[in-house]
Amino acid sequence: MLSFLLPLALAASPVSAPADEPRDGIVLAPDSEARWIAFDLTPSNQIRFEAVLNGRPVRAILDTGLTNTLATRDFATRARLALGRSQRALAIGGGVEVAWAPGGTLVMGGLTRRGGRIAVPDAPGQDRFGADLLIGSDILSCCALDIDYAARRFRILPSGRMPFTGQTAPLALQRGSEVPVTEIRLAGARLRPMIVDTGDGAAITLSHAAWTSAGYRGATLTTTLGWGIGGALVSEAAVIQGFALGGTLLSETEVRIEGEGGYSASAGAAGRIGTGLLLRYRVLLDPRAGRMVLQPGLAPPPVLRSTSGLLLGAEGTHLRVLHVMRGSPAAETGWHEGDTICTADGTPVAGRPIEWSAGVPGRVVALGLCDGTERRLTLRKFY
Repeated sequence: MLSFLLPLALAASPVSAPADEPRDGIVLAPDSEARWIAFDLTPSNQIRFEAVLNGRPVRAILDTGLTNTLATRDFATRARLALGRSQRALAIGGGVEVAWAPGGTLVMGGLTRRGGRIAVPDAPGQDRFGADLLIGSDILSCCALDIDYAARRFRILPSGRMPFTGQTAPLALQRGSEVPVTEIRLAGARLRPMIVDTGDGAAITLSHAAWTSAGYRGATLTTTLGWGIGGALVSEAAVIQGFALGGTLLSETEVRIEGEGGYSASAGAAGRIGTGLLLRYRVLLDPRAGRMVLQPGLAPPPVLRSTSGLLLGAEGTHLRVLHVMRGSPAAETGWHEGDTICTADGTPVAGRPIEWSAGVPGRVVALGLCDGTERRLTLRKFY
């Protein structure tokens, strides 16, 4: 679990395109299969790579959970994209206003798209993208995606190719949104549709209704903080066993549970499968062929859990408390959102890893607040 170090930079945030959106002209080069695209993972697990838009290099994120490719407003200004009419759009963290710009010519690996449109949101969450463009399913649903997380590369293939074998799960394009969806099982309950969302850094997120229908027993729930295009949102979280995907039982997995009326329910989905789970595998996403193939990679490490309950953001010389997890040592000792920390065990926190926040249970950390006071926090496992 990474959110105690950084808030989830963005989860998927599909929007609806106008009914008169022009047909995209998407072409795959004959050698597309040989054109691997290198990527790095952002601190929040998004796949970030370099594409070319209208002849200029751009930082892009591969986001299968988006219905339409999206550009930040800052990039739209720098690239002089011509913004047209706006509409209200559904997004994680709240609804947003989205303007539409001509898509121009986008090149990524062996794929070229000419035409189409790009959505430009007027929303606070875009400050956390770490990229200029989010490439959505309006482009990606044309083809198959082969994502090799271990080698940090992906490629775009014609649908129907089978470059490797592994566990297979059904995959389709959700009617209306055209995002890829599959199904998952929990405690014997079949949960579907589950959006396969490479733009979501979490492992598994469920709607409140899906979690309730599974009837899972024995989970210790806490709270966590995430970010969508619409802003920050708090959800419940637990670390559990019992999920099955493609007929295979998953190891211990973090699940986030949205409140009633959350994004997944509004999008007609039971939840989302994100990169936090997918990066355990080499993944083939081919919705037009009806399949997702998962080839196990390295053994997944144990889920990293907070033992402090403090979700923190770095701000220059100090750390700011963004959220205090329910039932945690921090919650029980009077910590509050907005508290600022300048030292940990007498050492300035600026530029240093926050390893103590998930330290060994029983460890006592002396935290120096920026107002000159000190608090001692005893770490423990609480979920």
